[in-house]
Amino acid sequence: MQKPLPPLGWLRTFEAAARHLSFTGAARDLNMTQSAVSQQIKSLEGHLGRPLFHRRPRALELTETGITYLPVVREAFRTLVRGTQAVVGDQVNAVQVQSNITFAVNWLAPKLPRFRALHPDVQLNIFTELWEPREMAEGAAVEIRYSLRPADTVRTELLRTDHYYPVCAPGYSVTLENLQDQPLYDCSNLLSNWSNWAEDQGLIWGNPPITYATTYMVSLSVAMARGGLCLAHDTIVRGLIGESRLIAPFAHRAVMPEAYYLLLSPQAEENPGAIAFTNWLRSEIAAEVVS
Repeated sequence: MQKPLPPLGWLRTFEAAARHLSFTGAARDLNMTQSAVSQQIKSLEGHLGRPLFHRRPRALELTETGITYLPVVREAFRTLVRGTQAVVGDQVNAVQVQSNITFAVNWLAPKLPRFRALHPDVQLNIFTELWEPREMAEGAAVEIRYSLRPADTVRTELLRTDHYYPVCAPGYSVTLENLQDQPLYDCSNLLSNWSNWAEDQGLIWGNPPITYATTYMVSLSVAMARGGLCLAHDTIVRGLIGESRLIAPFAHRAVMPEAYYLLLSPQAEENPGAIAFTNWLRSEIAAEVVS
């Protein structure tokens, strides 16, 4: 008698654990406990009669069985997606988009009416991150990531490079000579920071106090409230400058080490909505670069 298939939830847990090579990473993606992930993997291994992972002291490693089984499981999930779309048709045209919060608010949101006008049948579900995630979130078809260079765990392409520079409110009085005496703000853990901008500008930079936040949204809000200066780049501040809510008081713009990348899950290539959204995204970015 043919052995029954394992539960779908076990297979989903196996795929996440194999993608992260970590039960902890899989637990985070699936909103489960690490022990629950471990137990489901043990159950699946018991069902198959052979191990899927080598448990190393600090990491997991796929066994030969795991290496063979993983593409089978992933293709099965893709087949389910395609089959569901074939059954329900246009009803399944939802796209889960992952992005850092500043890009989503300052760049993407003002342009969404244009996308909606072109693709009224596509339902976008947008969720945001403060920190650069290690992996795409479970269920995300598309991610716009601000990074030095993401790991190539999924299909990745460079979306745009940029320049960074100080900004402040219109009428705020500042010169290069007294810049270090002003309240300065920045987003933390970036190479496009004050000291690197000053070096590129040719300034002798001391060690002025700088207030850091986990998102550009905080530092930009302080600058708009005339509380000081912060660093920004065209992608997130072009609209605010166009609305005269911020200005760039100095001409110098430094090349930003970080860049914006487009990450696509394997499921994105099977999702007409994801294809429409990524094509629209590329065209919007290209139009800005040309202008």
